[in-house]
Amino acid sequence: MTFSTKIFRAVPILSAVLAVIMALTLTAAPASAQVTAFKQAVAEAAAKDPALAAFYKANDYNGIWTGAGKNSSRLKAFIAAAAKADDHGLPAKRYDPAQIMARVKSATSNRDMGLLEVELSRQFLQYATDVQTGVLAPSKVDSGIVRIVPLRDRAQTLAALVKSSPAGFIRSLPPASPEYLRLMKEKMTMERLLTKGGFGASVGAKALKPGQSGQPVVALRDRLGAMGYLRRSATQTYDAAIQGAVQQFQLDNGLNPDGVAGEGTMVEINTPLEARLQSVIVAMERERWMNQPLGKRHVLVNITDFTAKIVNNGKVEFQTRSVVGKNASDTRTPEFSDVMEFMVINPSWNVPRSITIKEYLPLLQKNPNAVSHLKVVDGQGRVVSRGAVNFAQYSAKTFPFNLKQPPSDGNALGLVKFMFPNKYNIYLHDTPSKNLFGREVRAFSHGCVRLADPFDFAYALLSQQTSDPQGLFKSHLKTGVESVVALDPPLPVHIDYRTAWTSPKGQMNYRRDIYGRDAAIFAALAKAGVALRAIQG
Repeated sequence: MTFSTKIFRAVPILSAVLAVIMALTLTAAPASAQVTAFKQAVAEAAAKDPALAAFYKANDYNGIWTGAGKNSSRLKAFIAAAAKADDHGLPAKRYDPAQIMARVKSATSNRDMGLLEVELSRQFLQYATDVQTGVLAPSKVDSGIVRIVPLRDRAQTLAALVKSSPAGFIRSLPPASPEYLRLMKEKMTMERLLTKGGFGASVGAKALKPGQSGQPVVALRDRLGAMGYLRRSATQTYDAAIQGAVQQFQLDNGLNPDGVAGEGTMVEINTPLEARLQSVIVAMERERWMNQPLGKRHVLVNITDFTAKIVNNGKVEFQTRSVVGKNASDTRTPEFSDVMEFMVINPSWNVPRSITIKEYLPLLQKNPNAVSHLKVVDGQGRVVSRGAVNFAQYSAKTFPFNLKQPPSDGNALGLVKFMFPNKYNIYLHDTPSKNLFGREVRAFSHGCVRLADPFDFAYALLSQQTSDPQGLFKSHLKTGVESVVALDPPLPVHIDYRTAWTSPKGQMNYRRDIYGRDAAIFAALAKAGVALRAIQG
């Protein structure tokens, strides 16, 4: 039996392990006794897991890992993949090749082999799930991550493995998206940089500006160089080259690109390489959570980037700034995917119950004429005179009315909203509060996503179904009456949260972890066994 030199180097005792497996399947006991003992052990061990039980029953309790031929090739391919689990930012000790081989060597009977057979399948399925759809269950890390992960059927995964080339099948498990591959490449680049001291010394100044000189400027120059923003230079002055590098850094980090290293910019420049590496590892986990077709044409909202985009065939067709939920327990924008089905032009605003009782009811109890732009409506949708209501007699639990704002230029939803009906009551919409779009950090809403250019967003959406999207939109708008326009076809919408992502050319972009979700994800990954590493070039 021959093995590649690379495998021998990565797992030096693999040949001995496979020899043990083959020897254990060729004991002196009668063949029928061997098979019976092996299959009974497989059935017993697999019974604890419904997916394994179903697979091995369909496979007549035969082994897929133990023995010679294709089984040994399968095991070799799995061990090789497990040896590279760190490349994917996975908890490598879950499927440590040394542990696998130790179990193999300890098997001394056909019963042991049967138990080992099922354990190998269990370990492989753990690896397959981790690398394909993520190590963590998103909502268990943060209740605001309500994304449904596309988990694969475990029994079907084993069945597909048996029918496929082992190495090829295992290579197909991770996300094949260009983003995942670029993140993985960046991760390994950063790990190599760790062996050289990372980004170097931090800059010992709160702020620097063009024209300044001295040691802090030298530290800024060297740090920008280590991050790839500046060619090697001997300058000690904040010159045009440094200013341009700072400006590009600011663009890549969602900062005001003025070329001045102010306090906010300096905080980001001094962020350690280890922290950036953590963000990349988290981004890879998030990419695994979304390892499914996003839709040829789809809407993508990145909460941390405060943008909403229409993406078509992998290219950004339209982009606008956004305002997202403020950082409070009941207003953070959740993460999930859905399908945008229609837009409402000249919408009414049916005030959410939480806002009605928390914000407006106390005002109405003090002054029945407060928030006069809102109408009081009963359960049947009929407008009720404020004079007929004693607001003081109700509590948050007993208040029987709703509040509604008719269509108008001052409507809280503006003049258009984009709907993908969901239980979280989240949608995209216009807003009369345009001043907030000039802020660097735009987390101010009650959870919905406000758009800076909602009309242009509507035109872009409608361009697939009419030759005159502006005309269609404006014909509804000018009536002043609430109307619904269906999207044909509807398109997927993904509300995501990425503090690290790549450009098509591989340049990294970073954003602030405004809700602390990515910090929580990395902490959970570390608890599961994911670790930072430094590797030689």
